[in-house]
Amino acid sequence: MKSNNKLVLISLFTLLLLCACNPAPKYARPPAPTPTAYKEGASTEANDGWKLAQPNDDKLRGKWWEIYNDQQLNALEEQVAISNQSLKVAEANFRAARAQVVIARAALYPTIGASPSYSNARGSGTLSRFVSTGANNEYSLPFDISYTPDFWHRIRNTVDVQAYTAQANAADVATALLSTQSALATDYFELRAVDMQKKILVDTMENYRQNVNLTNTLYKTGINSEQDLVQAQNQLDTATAQATDLGVARAQYEHAIATLIGKPPSELTIAEGTFSAQPPEVPVALPSTLLERRPDIAALERTIAAANAQIGVARAAYYPTLTLSASAGIQSYSFLHWFSAPSRFWSLGPTLADTLFEGGARRGQNQQAQAQYDAAVANYRQTVLTSFQAVEDQLSTLRILTKEIGEQQTAINSSQRYLDLALIRFKAGVDSYLNVITAQNALLANRESQVSAELRRMSSSVQLVLALGGGWDPNSLPGMKDLTAKQPPATATGATVQSVQ
Repeated sequence: MKSNNKLVLISLFTLLLLCACNPAPKYARPPAPTPTAYKEGASTEANDGWKLAQPNDDKLRGKWWEIYNDQQLNALEEQVAISNQSLKVAEANFRAARAQVVIARAALYPTIGASPSYSNARGSGTLSRFVSTGANNEYSLPFDISYTPDFWHRIRNTVDVQAYTAQANAADVATALLSTQSALATDYFELRAVDMQKKILVDTMENYRQNVNLTNTLYKTGINSEQDLVQAQNQLDTATAQATDLGVARAQYEHAIATLIGKPPSELTIAEGTFSAQPPEVPVALPSTLLERRPDIAALERTIAAANAQIGVARAAYYPTLTLSASAGIQSYSFLHWFSAPSRFWSLGPTLADTLFEGGARRGQNQQAQAQYDAAVANYRQTVLTSFQAVEDQLSTLRILTKEIGEQQTAINSSQRYLDLALIRFKAGVDSYLNVITAQNALLANRESQVSAELRRMSSSVQLVLALGGGWDPNSLPGMKDLTAKQPPATATGATVQSVQ
């Protein structure tokens, strides 16, 4: 007898140990290839447009666009999180994912139901002479309760899967916000570059008008031919058409900005302004911190955690499911006798269910869960690699374009000197106006090329901010405790998600 009791105790203890074990693998963030320093950071050339960040450097924060010191840009960026519809979609997806956590967590608790009923029935008199042919009332008020203990962590791992997925969705909101903000900044600088190109053409057109007047005077005095006059006028007309054509690009950039801030294009007008061609310094931290600063990388890492928990859910299918159920209530043919002792009924009992044969379905589910985990890890590592590439690309672009802009300024100075000499020789009647046209076209092309290079450098500065995560803070993600609470608070969405609500 004692040996039987001991056997029962050992069996119960073994069962409790098994129940306490989580079949999901212990999660740890997978390693990713991380360089010790950026290749461009070791360059001995000038690194205008960026600088290596020092500890506690506070220049790149959430409102990263303020480093450009442009009030118009600041005002536009502030409207992105409030009105952009794509961000609202991302935020709604997060709320849906958070609701999935609530749904999954509900399985940890018993389910209680009630199904009151009333019926009035008359039995057939032809079935038996003992059957009453009168009508009978039946009043019933049953209550049912069922509970499935989470012995094998199937439910808790499912809750973790949904919570990790919700965290990934919250990071996706931050990624969408940063992407939209950077797109707006790029479009804004494109628009300002068009303003600058128009200013160059307006200045050039004024010079062309002076040359037309000069050529007309020389033609009337017989020094130059009518051909020179026609060439000068044609040059002015061509530049006028080019200046008009810039209006197409400017209008489209203005419309794109309106869409990004959630407004119809008809409601936004941006006055012409100056183009700030000198990018601010962007603090670049060590490569090891990049994994903590980019929301898209954080989203992928949370996806890996969800895939890891999903392995635990798949493995739990190998174990039996215990369901505790009970029902009780009152039932009577007379409402007056409803609460009497004979009208009460109840039942109670456990159910242990297990699949004895399923043709390898559970094994396939485990293999699928493992494959999804491996794919998530590979996707994460590939994104990390491309993130480092993006930073290196923008650092090299800033460095090379800074050098190119300086060289372009030298070319502008040379073409201006060439034009001055050509005008002197033209006024003296030594050369035709064709040499002046050639010199003027060279000067205009060099000035336009400089604006193009300056625009590319400003856009590269924005892309560098994007590649660095825009000052995103991983602490803004909602915590697991908040997401898995019985009632997730509305404020447990992270600062980034709150900003678009």
